[in-house]
Amino acid sequence: MEIGVSKDCITYWENNRSQPQIRHYPKIIMFLGYNPFIVDDSTLGGKIKKYRIEHGYSIKRLAQKLKVEERTLVSWEENEVVPKDVKYKKLKELIF
Repeated sequence: MEIGVSKDCITYWENNRSQPQIRHYPKIIMFLGYNPFIVDDSTLGGKIKKYRIEHGYSIKRLAQKLKVEERTLVSWEENEVVPKDVKYKKLKELIF
């Protein structure tokens, strides 16, 4: 399969018996030709989440890439906290 999963797996997704793992999202988006995972990207948190989805990163993996705690990344995605200085610069370079 173009997405890298079995036909049964796709059937389960289609019948809502399971959900795709985030690592499959980039290939799903590429196969469909659009991003079916709705995210409000009008905020910084939304932009972070959209980036994470489009690149197939779990919270843990993106947090490691940014060298921050997972809870910190979640607080950014939920717009609870705005990243400061160096972390914001690193995030900006990655996302924008």
